[in-house]
Amino acid sequence: MKRPEYLVIITGLSGSGKSYVQSTLEDLGFYCSDNLPLELIEPFLDEVASHENANRVGIVVDVRTHDFAKIFPDFYRERILKLVPNAVLIFLDASDEVLARRFSETRRPHPLGKDLPILEAIQREREQLGDVKALANLVLDTSQFSVHELKAEVMKRFQLPGYEVTMLVTIITFGFKYSMPYNLDLLFDVRFLPNPHFVEELRPKTGLDREIVDYLEEQPEYEEFYKKLLAFVSYLVPQYRREMKSYLTIGIGCTGGRHRSVTVGQRLGEDLEAQGYAVEIVHRDVRR
Repeated sequence: MKRPEYLVIITGLSGSGKSYVQSTLEDLGFYCSDNLPLELIEPFLDEVASHENANRVGIVVDVRTHDFAKIFPDFYRERILKLVPNAVLIFLDASDEVLARRFSETRRPHPLGKDLPILEAIQREREQLGDVKALANLVLDTSQFSVHELKAEVMKRFQLPGYEVTMLVTIITFGFKYSMPYNLDLLFDVRFLPNPHFVEELRPKTGLDREIVDYLEEQPEYEEFYKKLLAFVSYLVPQYRREMKSYLTIGIGCTGGRHRSVTVGQRLGEDLEAQGYAVEIVHRDVRR
């Protein structure tokens, strides 16, 4: 059986942030699985070994598996470490108060305590997982971590040489009369610019055509607006990247999504790409 080059097992207390660690490893190129039954780990590793670029594997296991606390220590020592001797076991911890607050905020039941007070369920899980925690190569107490700080900590420890996490900037141009895209991080309304729709010979054109670009560039407010827009977005994008966002979506809207927003969005995307960012440009309504 071919072994993965890197195997990270993620476990710990319920509510301690395991899903965030998993998603971060995925951003780092790891092939991950959550809540995999222990007996399926070896077949899973056998399967992914045949996949291209799946030599980095992350697996989340915890008390959702029946008798996990009793079974896992011997399973890890006798089977996982013999299969992948350089495997890393991460145990995530947090204070009782922080865990209780997180369960209160999410309104989800504790896996050990559907009929128990939340603090009693947390304490029971903590006691059960003592032997599992003792096996860990890395114990992270997430009590004082924000989501971004936890992601940064994992990236610092597990980002491989030569592997860089990139943020994809998606620019969506659209018409307000057809509704706004639902997943925008930034929104700019360019309906204040003169509308080529009311120039008869320009109406059939789109914002990708030279005639529309020339028309907008002739408007005195256009160039000043665009320079300020580019400067503002160029300032914001690295701030979002510093916060470890994998995707940033920028919406640029006009009335119909055919002329003004398309010209501005296309130019902005090309300028950001020239700055070295990964950019995708989507003209949602240009053919309507």
